[in-house]
Amino acid sequence: MPYRYDLVTGKNGFWENTDPVRLADQYGSPLYVYNERILRERCREMRDLVDYPNFHVNYSAKANTNLSLLRIIREEGLYVDAMSLGEIAIEEAAGFDAKHIFFISNNVSPEEMAEVIRKGIYVGVDSVSQLEMFGQLCPGGKVCVRLNTGVGAGHNAKVVTGGHETKFGIDPELYDEMRRVSDKYGLHLTGINQHIGSGFLTSEEFLEGTRRLLEVCMDYPELETIDLGGGFGIPYHKADGQDRLDLAPLGAELSKMFKEFAAAYGREVEIKIEPGRYIVAECCVLLGTVYDTKTVYENRFAGTDLGFNVLVRPVMYDAWHDVEIYRPNGEDTGKRQVVSVVGNICESGDTIAPKRELPEILKGDLIGVMDAGAYGYSMSSNYNSRLRPAEVLITTEGEVKLIRRRDRLEDLLAGFETC
Repeated sequence: MPYRYDLVTGKNGFWENTDPVRLADQYGSPLYVYNERILRERCREMRDLVDYPNFHVNYSAKANTNLSLLRIIREEGLYVDAMSLGEIAIEEAAGFDAKHIFFISNNVSPEEMAEVIRKGIYVGVDSVSQLEMFGQLCPGGKVCVRLNTGVGAGHNAKVVTGGHETKFGIDPELYDEMRRVSDKYGLHLTGINQHIGSGFLTSEEFLEGTRRLLEVCMDYPELETIDLGGGFGIPYHKADGQDRLDLAPLGAELSKMFKEFAAAYGREVEIKIEPGRYIVAECCVLLGTVYDTKTVYENRFAGTDLGFNVLVRPVMYDAWHDVEIYRPNGEDTGKRQVVSVVGNICESGDTIAPKRELPEILKGDLIGVMDAGAYGYSMSSNYNSRLRPAEVLITTEGEVKLIRRRDRLEDLLAGFETC
């Protein structure tokens, strides 16, 4: 086979009955490759996280909105979150109905919120002002409010969504004003939501945020839903043996907290979590081709077709993705080098993996970027008028299916109006 079995993808059987070289030859490069088995495993790990009868998992679809993946996620019994009317349209096409979609608004227009209300989708509001808007549009309606209890966590400051330095949630000092607006429009505060951040690999912050939120929830007698958010991280440094988030003690502690809360509250309120990254990140490898290698002064570069229009996380968040090298003849030169894996975008920051010590990279090699399923294609663009890649799925039966075609040049022109 034209890849090494001692690599991470060899050990976890990612490629099943195929291999990366064959896939790139058939579907082109760059290419997003998903593994259905791994996706279903991650869905089940979250679905079975706690021992609490009224527990549900809402997949945060902004991580990846591919229609085929959403259908698999729905088959596994997960519900779904939406951040826009566009996400709702895709989720509906995937088979989710209104009662299984939760709209988490952030600075939305009255027109957008009115359309979500018209569809009968449950709405979460992020501020007192947006609560007022909801009240004007849906007096007497049921609504969820997003609170900021002061706890934040995440792998980068840009993904911390709780605490004192973020735009999200209602400040505790405004809880009385929130109640006043709710009473003004006869609203029913039937849901409370929070999100502390994304990518954490220890459970302390999430448990602390949960404790604080459940304490606040005791003051709201009409609750039907408590949404704890998500942010569960995955080990991006797999090649170095980075530990996974230990779900067993986290799940046991959450189960205990939920049952104690239900006993004190007097009933088993629905409790939800919103994992996105954890569900889809590890089921994907992004393939790219090396078209050039060179040294500029003392710096070695491997030039690929993996520009930040294809994967922006390393540029936006300084995010680490493990890199694997696949060679058609499968041979390893035995040499190692410090090299920066860069893309084809006309920007100095267009780097996938800066100054990594890797096996020698040769022109014509394939690069595999690990754990690219979350915030990969969903954040891709046509910058430099580059075409976005295709996406394929390796099914549990071992088949390979095209689940999104590669952009065509005519797609770049499709939105323009003739003058």
